[in-house]
Amino acid sequence: MITLLTEHFNEPKLHELETYRRLGGYEGLKKALVMGREPLMAEMDKSNLRGLGGAGFGAAMKWRTVTPEAKDPGPRYVVVNCDESEPGCFKDRVLVTRSPHQLIEGLLIAAYAIDARRAFIFIRGEYEVQHGILRQALDDARAAGFIGKSLFDSGFSCDIDLMRGAGAYISGLDTALLETMEGKKAWPRQPPPFPTASGLMGRPTLVHNVETLSMVPHIVLQGGVWFARLGTAKSGGTVLFSVSGHVERPGVYEFPMGAPLKDIIAAAGGVKAGKKLKAVIPGGVSTPVLTAEELDTPMDFEGPRAKGSFLGAGGVIVLDESADMVMVAHNIERFLAHESCGQCTPCRQGSFWHERILERGLNGGGTAEDIATLERAGENITGKVICALGDTVGVVTRALMKKFPQDFKDRFPQRHG
Repeated sequence: MITLLTEHFNEPKLHELETYRRLGGYEGLKKALVMGREPLMAEMDKSNLRGLGGAGFGAAMKWRTVTPEAKDPGPRYVVVNCDESEPGCFKDRVLVTRSPHQLIEGLLIAAYAIDARRAFIFIRGEYEVQHGILRQALDDARAAGFIGKSLFDSGFSCDIDLMRGAGAYISGLDTALLETMEGKKAWPRQPPPFPTASGLMGRPTLVHNVETLSMVPHIVLQGGVWFARLGTAKSGGTVLFSVSGHVERPGVYEFPMGAPLKDIIAAAGGVKAGKKLKAVIPGGVSTPVLTAEELDTPMDFEGPRAKGSFLGAGGVIVLDESADMVMVAHNIERFLAHESCGQCTPCRQGSFWHERILERGLNGGGTAEDIATLERAGENITGKVICALGDTVGVVTRALMKKFPQDFKDRFPQRHG
């Protein structure tokens, strides 16, 4: 099985510039600078690379939507979203820890493609170790001439700044992240305009997550067609899965796009202690649950969607037969209620009421009428908020109630008299 991002993870000093260079590091950047922007964009078109932070938007299309210099002269930016706060997702943390230069190289190639002379890496505040590793990697790359003025004597210059978040889950959303970077409250913006037209400081901005940009050097070196063939017809390349929960070997696993969910769980050693599988959350807690009967689901952007869920950011959470789905729903809704930015009333109030009703069920005070209330509340949130956090509040519990009705009937019984 071909691996790209994790191929050299057995190298203990992969995070160091010397080791990364010995393994071919920064050759992709050098090649891109020689190719020129349009040939580079053509390879990205062929690659079918899609944004791996959750939305799955075509990377090349996103690059091309950055407002052209001719129409809007002035600075444009690339921002790396390393504010990985989705419960169940930790692959960006691993990538930054093990191979920070892979990210930096991909970032610089993207900056060259859209002619951005300044870029930023926004990293989750709790990632103290990773912040130090990235800071050292940036210093080393700058000292070697890979960041700064006239990279490889090409005439293209680009500098990179490292910024730290302050622990807000909502900052993982691109527009809230940009607000945070500008020193404002982390409230998502209501598009349009989108960041590619008006992003950081009102300038055209390309926002990508760590995994997406880490793929770019491989596309440049091996070609877009080669990369596309590794995956499916609509989703090229490979994808990393953060596997956790009731499995024998939690960790990060790389698979071709479209690999069956059962293969990913098997790679993590299967369900822990030989217990039966009950459910799988496929892409982090913001994605609707899948059942044990849906393990043949191909894990690309189309497969989980056909089952009413999403690939998300690849945070696969495995739940065995002991899991109480009302407790699972409560844990998720409690988190969302805590992290809601409060901007949208349906999310601010809806998340609070979801948490309260589910807690009542766990404490023995639930009734069958509560299930209807949860259904109605969810419908009144989804599609009526600015960002995906609010939609998640409405979607996740309804999915759990639909696929595991008995768990909810046990906690919310029909009472008489």
